[in-house]
Amino acid sequence: MPTTENLHWLGHDAFRIDGPPVVYIDPYQLGEGLPPADVILITHDHFDHLSLPDFAKIYVAGTTVVAPKEVAAKLKEPVRTIAPGETVTAKGVKVRAVPAYNTNKTFHPKADGKVGFVLTLGGVTYYHAGDTDVIPEMSGLAPDVALLPVSGTYVMTADEAAEAARAIRPKVAVPMHYGAIVGSEGDARRFAKLLEGSGIEVVIKQKE
Repeated sequence: MPTTENLHWLGHDAFRIDGPPVVYIDPYQLGEGLPPADVILITHDHFDHLSLPDFAKIYVAGTTVVAPKEVAAKLKEPVRTIAPGETVTAKGVKVRAVPAYNTNKTFHPKADGKVGFVLTLGGVTYYHAGDTDVIPEMSGLAPDVALLPVSGTYVMTADEAAEAARAIRPKVAVPMHYGAIVGSEGDARRFAKLLEGSGIEVVIKQKE
């Protein structure tokens, strides 16, 4: 199984992956003294994903930002814009945007072009799903590690996330999108329970 020791859950949908380079995804409610970002990936423009105060904590001269157009419109820093289906290379890391949208609620319309990301760092391929429901575009992505929302309300429930994981076929699944705005560790544990015997290892990361 791929290791997740270089993957740090910073709460909600925020992660840091230590390469090099150092990659942050959706920084939100960050602590102090974190390493500066080489790359920042932002899935969409909602306040719990594009948090300007948290962005400022890790952005330095030379940081590469990759995000959809709706995020670029709200940042004064340069952004390499990306849309679903596109790929860019940031600091040597190939980053592919995949769709992220709701199918049975209206918070994240498909037409908006909000994204999830597939990237490979340190020989491990990660899929950060962004804020999404179960969608056909997930099927067969087969990353080493899939980071999946489990809280319901704005995104998939734990049950739906387990269905998504079976379609995605990662080696390891890490639940996210709980413990800050909606959802609890109970959602993460339910997700893990539902995937017992599936061949997918579930790792519940401790918030850092």
